[in-house]
Amino acid sequence: MAGSIPASATASPAMAAPAARKRVGPWGEAWRRFRKHRLAVVSAVVLAVLILGVLVGPLFWTLPIDEIDFSARLAGPSWAHPLGNDDLGQDLLARIMYGGRISLAVGFAAMAVAVTVGVAVGAIAGMAGGKLDAVLMWVTDLFLSLPQLPLLLLIIYLFRDSLKEVVGPEVGVFILIVTIIGLFNWMQVARLVRAQFFSLREKEFVEAARALGASRWRLVTRHILPNALGPVIVAATIDIAAAIIAESTLSFLGLGFPPDIPTWGRLLFDAKDNLDFAPHWAIFPGLAIFLTVVSINFLGDGLRDALDPRRVI
Repeated sequence: MAGSIPASATASPAMAAPAARKRVGPWGEAWRRFRKHRLAVVSAVVLAVLILGVLVGPLFWTLPIDEIDFSARLAGPSWAHPLGNDDLGQDLLARIMYGGRISLAVGFAAMAVAVTVGVAVGAIAGMAGGKLDAVLMWVTDLFLSLPQLPLLLLIIYLFRDSLKEVVGPEVGVFILIVTIIGLFNWMQVARLVRAQFFSLREKEFVEAARALGASRWRLVTRHILPNALGPVIVAATIDIAAAIIAESTLSFLGLGFPPDIPTWGRLLFDAKDNLDFAPHWAIFPGLAIFLTVVSINFLGDGLRDALDPRRVI
């Protein structure tokens, strides 16, 4: 019709051009997927509160961990002592916060040892292949077949006193426990990294980098290892929980830190003879261990779902 205006002339530029989508990187996509895992988000908040409590709490709750008050012996929770007292009248809240720093430090440090050894062994086995891969996997299977708890008890019993004389009782036991727990938890990480390397080293982007003359070290550090970190992060969270349980078990059996250092496991060991009279003495450190381990496990589930591109969320 004469005088009519073409529709394209009246259309706005925003309607004419397709709406540009905001580009989201792989870590942004992982964060979006992680937020949909409600249990993992709640667990992350609970774990953050626990870590913040044991780190910052002593700045506000300033009661000494070794202050003895026989008038409050085995007393239950009160306004003056929210978590009650032990058999010497010592404040349990202060002792749990102090012990939490040690237990969490053991968990994270042992995880660092396990991940470092596991990534190194898995990367070497995955890149080398052949006889070296077979030898490394034989060593991995050997460690997997060893009974962990009896060996932990034996090694700590044999070397605890000599290490205490060198670097002191607290630092010596810390180094020994972290090293032993870490060296008995690297095998799963090594297997995961080896499998990732076998898969990734045949991908097109690795072949392209190899064709451009990239060295083996650059292939590993810049192309393969960064793409294999997803399963490693998940395994690292599980290793933290395993290390906390192992340290608590050793302390409960009386072979962990010295008696005057109130780790969560040591508090349970001291409370076992007074469960009928003061159940709070065992409930609160046990609840701290339970919440920490469960939160870390659910956090690992959320990270597994978020970092696995094959899962549809």
